[in-house]
Amino acid sequence: MSQERQTITVEVAYATPERQKIITCRVVPNTSLIDAVRQSGIVDLFPELDVDSSDFGIWSKIKPAKTIVQNGDRIEIYRPLLIDPKESRRRRAQKRQTKQPLHKGDKKSPPKLTGDQ
Repeated sequence: MSQERQTITVEVAYATPERQKIITCRVVPNTSLIDAVRQSGIVDLFPELDVDSSDFGIWSKIKPAKTIVQNGDRIEIYRPLLIDPKESRRRRAQKRQTKQPLHKGDKKSPPKLTGDQ
């Protein structure tokens, strides 16, 4: 009987605003994260993906590309942020301020009505 080569199973996940894909693949033990991504064929589905300059994670924790994957790992390929989160919050706050009516925030309270009127 020939001895089968031992493999482990990992998932490689990538998403764009338009679509997402999770590929299950088998790799040999001691495979690096970047090699597993390349072996998955995900670049064939997303030709714009540059894995050499991408950031990666395993189960939502950022990991270096040379990390050795384990059986059952889900490798995530992260896209660069389109806008800095602080800048996004600042823009939303400014937008909310411009939508508020001018009298909003006035410290004066309306006159109280009494039953004697």
